[in-house]
Amino acid sequence: MSKKKKIFILVSMVLLLVVTGYLNVALNKKSNVLDSTTTTANFFESSRADKTAARNYQLEILQNVYDSTTDEAERASVKQQILDIAAMIETENNLEQCIASAGFEDVIVTCSGENYTVYVKTDEGLTGDEVASILSVLVRETNAQATNIRVRAVA
Repeated sequence: MSKKKKIFILVSMVLLLVVTGYLNVALNKKSNVLDSTTTTANFFESSRADKTAARNYQLEILQNVYDSTTDEAERASVKQQILDIAAMIETENNLEQCIASAGFEDVIVTCSGENYTVYVKTDEGLTGDEVASILSVLVRETNAQATNIRVRAVA
């Protein structure tokens, strides 16, 4: 299989994953039948499951490309992408634990390049001090700029 075909397949699969995620979010917004506690629990559970499934899918695709190619430069590139995803997973997990240890009940961190989004479970919204605490953890642990960090309260 040529390199262009592999890239096309990889891009197509990622686009399908993005569309699936968008549809999942759009359809979940429409179902406001459940009470807020159940909805919040479902948000965190489904977000974790979606994030794990997406990462596993990415790793599976990369592993298939790695196994099917004989070009050493391409294998090295794919191997680096796999290592980057593993490092991103480790960073997100570490950040979630650091933020949760600051007293938050449930936390999800997503990373996309140098941008971070933090979802925090809260009943009453976040105070300025709580947001500052979360920003402090992310800046300290990742050296990210505060302008690249979004903190979202999930009730």
